[in-house]
Formats: sequence, C-alpha cells, structure tokens
Amino acid sequence: MAIMKVIEILADSKKSWEDATNNAVKKASKSVNNIKSAYVQSQSVVIKDGKVSAYRVNVKMTFQVGG
Repeated sequence: MAIMKVIEILADSKKSWEDATNNAVKKASKSVNNIKSAYVQSQSVVIKDGKVSAYRVNVKMTFQVGG
C-alpha cells in the first residue's frame, strides 16, 4: 500500500494556463519527490489595461511519501 499526500500550488504565466501548469510542476519538483499526478482545480486571469496580463492556475499535486 502506498501513502500519498496532496499539496496545493498556485502558479502563473504571461503565456497561457498550460505554461502556468508547467511552472507549478517545475517549481514543486524542486522540493517534492515522487509527484504522481496534478489536477488543475481552477484557472483565472489578471486583467491590466483591458488586456490579459497573466494566467493563473490553482493545482493540486499528489505525491508518494511511503510504501
């Protein structure tokens, strides 16, 4: 039996939601081992001067801690 843990990561990008998700995975991978999955819980944008200036994602990541 494996023991899994879920963490929540907030990330952003000036390019896209996909890039923001990749940023979240890259950042988490620097300090968390054995990441098994990621679930994008929500997406949002920042509007500046009538234009999208940033894409944001709230990602839940599951990683194995034992077993």
